[in-house]
Amino acid sequence: MKKINKSIYSVLFAGLTLSAMTSCIDEAMPQNGTVTQKQLEGSSTATAAVVKGLPAYGKSLWRGGDYHWAYGASAIMRIRDVMADDYVVVDHDYNQFSPWAATRFLGPSYLITQFVYTYYYRYILATNSVISAVSPEKATKEQLGYLGLGYAYRADNYLQMAQMYEFLPNDKFPDSKNAQGHDVKGLTCPIVTDTLSETKSRNNPRATHEQMFKFIESDLNNAEKYIVNITSNKGNTLPNLAVVYGLKARLYMWNNDYAKAKEYAEKAISAYGKAPMNEKEATDTKTGFNNITKWMWGAQYTAEDAAVKSGILNFTSFASNETVFGYAGAGPMNMIGKSFYEKISDTDWRKVMWKAPEGSPLEKKNQYVDAKFKERIPVYGSLKFRPAEGNYESSSIGPITAYPLMRVEEMYFIQFEAAERLAAGSGIQLLTDFMKKYRDPKYKFDTTKDYGFTGNKAIDEILFQKRIELWGEGLSFFDIKRANVSVTRGYPGTNFFEQWRFNTKGRPAWMNFCIVNLEENDNPAIAGYNNPDPSMAYKPWQE
Repeated sequence: MKKINKSIYSVLFAGLTLSAMTSCIDEAMPQNGTVTQKQLEGSSTATAAVVKGLPAYGKSLWRGGDYHWAYGASAIMRIRDVMADDYVVVDHDYNQFSPWAATRFLGPSYLITQFVYTYYYRYILATNSVISAVSPEKATKEQLGYLGLGYAYRADNYLQMAQMYEFLPNDKFPDSKNAQGHDVKGLTCPIVTDTLSETKSRNNPRATHEQMFKFIESDLNNAEKYIVNITSNKGNTLPNLAVVYGLKARLYMWNNDYAKAKEYAEKAISAYGKAPMNEKEATDTKTGFNNITKWMWGAQYTAEDAAVKSGILNFTSFASNETVFGYAGAGPMNMIGKSFYEKISDTDWRKVMWKAPEGSPLEKKNQYVDAKFKERIPVYGSLKFRPAEGNYESSSIGPITAYPLMRVEEMYFIQFEAAERLAAGSGIQLLTDFMKKYRDPKYKFDTTKDYGFTGNKAIDEILFQKRIELWGEGLSFFDIKRANVSVTRGYPGTNFFEQWRFNTKGRPAWMNFCIVNLEENDNPAIAGYNNPDPSMAYKPWQE
């Protein structure tokens, strides 16, 4: 029986000095070590524990919670959000995510770079443990299902990493050359599998786009094959076949394979078999948007999670303006970009998920968990993510909520864009039908609107409506980068803090993440082939 290689790069285990900060990656979940086939076959408890560690790690605190911007998957979602222009955070000393919004300290030598890189590879280590330990020839039906989960989680993590680390040309580095003069276009990140030897791990180059695509596709094919053996997705906290189809839809969009993206988005919709969230479900002040039963896949906090026990290092603390215990409630509240809000139709019920300006016809439609927040929350402030039970005071109750990892609504929008790119007019018709049925009964495609995204009005309309739909869910980043969309934070009346008013020509340079420098040091195949440091590459717009 093969054993998981514990040495996934010394970046995962060794001490690291970054900007006068010394660290050792020592997350408690999931536990390191080797899980063998024999152990799994001999204990159903051991099998369940291995699988339980996969969703648990997504909610875990990096380095025991020492850094308040490092509370797992939802923290990385927030990182991606603040790097866009539809998500605004009030400037405040408590804003833990200001480096990413300000595009500071994004180079390979900083601790925030280490967090993102090591978080993913630790997660991949856990998935490799599952894949390594289960032999399809000897496995029970239950274990085959767990094998499918291992492949699904690994594919998801690599797909996120691939999109974040892949270097794509931009207005600051149009020739794709780094400081060493090497062309890094299309390079993603190293692929670490359950069978990779230590020797090869230390000479493991960044995978090309095509290499990474084929690897992820293979993992998802295996996930599709085996995950059908899972009898329960544990209240949507585990991926199932519909989610695998959804991951394939995301993968094919990243690869610009619109026919397959459309095919698998439609398969995901069909396999999920439930309608999108409605207004009542999304705006309820007790459950709010954070209802995992209405999603394909999500993360559910429990009272036993360290993130909940911390009181403040969790999704709700940062995402919900309607708290007094969390970070957002203390000052750095979340807003939608003013330009985005103003382009939403007043007849679209989604618009009430942000605070309307005084005197607006929508002002009376805004609902609050408590009247005090009507005054505390700034104009355009988010009302999308509520504390659990509407409890805005208790740091032990309010955070016991959920955040989405995949919603069926995303699949619809993948379908719309893919269809439109395949046959002009078909996608916009699908969007129109969807909007009239689920979001805005008076919706009409307005060809006079100019979003300034791609230049194709139909595609831009689809991307805009998708960004409104998925606001705050960490997904806009991927479309901006993939479709070469400009970020525009500086304009008359903008609600972005003046030092963050960056405007780009096409995708921002800062959306090409740098690989941590210890990886460069210990893996010669990486040395000299890192992405250019995008820190402070842009000057703020001024009126």
